[in-house]
Amino acid sequence: MTPDELLRMELRPVRERHEDPEVDADLDWKELHPQARNELKALTPENAEFVALHLAMAARLIEVEPERAHQHAISASRRGGRIPAVRETLGLTAYTIGDFALALRELRTFRRISGSLDQVALEVDCERGLERPERGLELARTIDRSKMSDIAAVNLAIAMSGARLDQGKAMLALAELEIPQLKPDTAFAYSPSLFLAYAEVLDELERSREAEEWRARADVAQLALDEAFGTAEEAEEFEVYTEYDEPAAPDFSTFVTADELPDESPDVLPDTPNADLDAGPTESPAEAPEEEPVGDDEAPKVTE
Repeated sequence: MTPDELLRMELRPVRERHEDPEVDADLDWKELHPQARNELKALTPENAEFVALHLAMAARLIEVEPERAHQHAISASRRGGRIPAVRETLGLTAYTIGDFALALRELRTFRRISGSLDQVALEVDCERGLERPERGLELARTIDRSKMSDIAAVNLAIAMSGARLDQGKAMLALAELEIPQLKPDTAFAYSPSLFLAYAEVLDELERSREAEEWRARADVAQLALDEAFGTAEEAEEFEVYTEYDEPAAPDFSTFVTADELPDESPDVLPDTPNADLDAGPTESPAEAPEEEPVGDDEAPKVTE
């Protein structure tokens, strides 16, 4: 089957009707990530504007009203199914509402067409949600972690540890978390979640004292991060983008059209996952700066 035939199969309609939800009147274009706006240049101006609005709504609602966010993601997929950000968003909203089959299929497709490994951990979690932890572990073993960012590698380790717990193998679950990023005296953005996952497995092994020590480390790391960069609520008030230099309100009339592409599917995507798809090429992340030795101070060193 050719790539075009495979893509058409992925986009075949499975639902008879879908009513596009309303977009908030106060929607700000800044709510759509610049990378997503950049990808939308492959669409006609009309489709680009429609998809952008629904992606922005999905991003706004995913944590507070996941069902509504998913409906917006479905609307975006009807006109922008070949855009990586659309497939990723549909996968994320499906995961949030517990539709693990759809989420798995969408996140696989996102990985294939974008080359990104950022959501592999959620693929593993989807396999867990479908009660197939062994398949999640098989997937994880095919991934070259040297090509992942530190935070993506940590998320993958946590997902693999959970899969081991699903299998009743607590010692192996602990081993999955003993990765280079497990540094008790340094606070990275991923440290609190990694430390808490490690504590959870220690509890499973009835090593309660060690578990409490790692929970305390998670609290100290989170406090250090909050003091250095602000709390999560404060961080939501501003974002800094350096990779893309685009206007706050993009002019879709200037976007490049893609008339040579096949027509977008008019309906939502199928609910059942297709066969596994290989990940596309991806660039290695930039190496993290070498860390300085940690002193005797109680608070960990904070690193972005």
